Amino acid sequence: MQPEVRSDESALPEESGARAVIRAALLDQSGLVRGLASGRRRGLEPPAYLRAELRYVDLKGQRHLQITEFDERQAHTRNVAGADLEKAVDELLDLPYGSWHVETTSETLRLRYTKKGKELLHRQEDSREQETGHDRVKRRVLDPAAPFLIELGISDHQGRVKPSRQAKYKQIEEFCKLLAPALDDAVSAGRIAAGRPLQVVDLGCGNAYLTLAAYHLLTAAGHDVRMTGIDHNPAARKRNTRVVEALGWQEHLRFLDATIEGAELDVRPDVVLALHACDTATDDALARAVGWEASLVLAAPCCHHDIQKQLKSVTPPAPYALMTRYGIVRERFADVLTDSLRAAVLRQVGYRVEVVQFVDSQHTPRNLLLRAARTGAKPTADLQAEYRSMVTEWQVTPRLAELLLPAGEPSAAEVVS
Repeated sequence: MQPEVRSDESALPEESGARAVIRAALLDQSGLVRGLASGRRRGLEPPAYLRAELRYVDLKGQRHLQITEFDERQAHTRNVAGADLEKAVDELLDLPYGSWHVETTSETLRLRYTKKGKELLHRQEDSREQETGHDRVKRRVLDPAAPFLIELGISDHQGRVKPSRQAKYKQIEEFCKLLAPALDDAVSAGRIAAGRPLQVVDLGCGNAYLTLAAYHLLTAAGHDVRMTGIDHNPAARKRNTRVVEALGWQEHLRFLDATIEGAELDVRPDVVLALHACDTATDDALARAVGWEASLVLAAPCCHHDIQKQLKSVTPPAPYALMTRYGIVRERFADVLTDSLRAAVLRQVGYRVEVVQFVDSQHTPRNLLLRAARTGAKPTADLQAEYRSMVTEWQVTPRLAELLLPAGEPSAAEVVS
C-alpha cells in the first residue's frame, strides 16, 4: 500500500512504502533518537501494551535497541542486539498500533492508519542529537527551570525543584506525560483538526498548576494553544492571573469565574482537563466535556463520596458482603466502583476510555486517571447489558449516568423494584 504524503511536507519516493520508511528509521543505529508506537487500528484487537518506546543504548561496548513497553501499571524494558534486532522491530511493526512517531537526527516521521486501514505518512525536517548512554540523566518532560515552575514556587530561582514541592512537581510531570501522547494520537487520527488554534479548558483549575503546565508543554510542542481555566475561587483566580501576566501568557491563557456546570465558552474545546475535582464535581466535568463533544478528556478523580454513601444502605450481591462490611474496605471499593462505572458511562456515549495510574501513590493517593478519546461509536448491546448488570447488582446510581444517559434508562432502584 502506497502511503499518502501531505502536500506541505516532502514527498516520499514512489516505490517506498510507509512501513519500510519507518522500519529503516528504527533500524538506523546511528540516526534513531526515539520511536514511539501507540493507539490501535480500527477493527483489530488492541496490542498487549498501550504503547512501546524504542531508542538505542550502548551496553558493554555494544549498541542495543532498548524497547520499553507500557501497560496500565508499569514499564517493561528489554534490550536486543545483533540478529535479534531486525526480528524485534518487525514484530513490533506487525502489532496493530494505530500510529508511529519516530524522531531521528535529521527528521520526524509520523505514520498513522485511517479507519479504512490506509497509511498516512508525514515527515518533517528536524535536527537532534542522539543519546545512547545507558546511565544518562533522566529526561524530563517538564524542565525544572521552566519559568512557570519558578513563578508557582515549585522551583527555586536556580531552576531546581524545591524539596518540599517534589511531590507536586512529580504529579504535574506525570500528568503531562500522559497528555502529550494522547494529544498526538488525537491529532494523528484526525479527531482534532489541524491548522487552527488548539482549544483547551481546565475545569476546576484551582491554583492552575496543571493549566500552566499544559499550556507550557503544548506550546513548546509547537501547538497554537488557547487555554481557559475555570474556577469559582476569586483568590485563586487573582493569583493565577498575576502569574500569567508575569509570564507574558495573558493573550492566549485566561481564567473565568464560573462553576464547572455553569461555565460558558465562546469556542467548543478540543481538550478538557480536570485534576482532582472533588466527588461529583468530576462527574460534572466529564458531563461538560461530553456535552462539548471534546475530542480528548483527561480527568483525575478525587473523593468518591457519592457511591460510598449509597453502598452504606444496600444489600451487597452474594457473595460480596465482605466488600462493604468494613468502613475502610468499603471506601476503597467505592473508589474503584465509581471510576469503573464512570468509564462504562463514557463508553456508552461514544468515548474510548483508559483508566491508568498516572503517578505513584507516594506522591498522591488520588492517582487514577480517566483518559477518554471521542470516537462517536454507538454502544453495543453487550456494553449496555454489562453496565445495567453492575448497577443493578450493587443497587447504585452513578451521578454521571444521571447527567448523560437517556432519561428512559431505568435507575438501579427501578430495576430492583
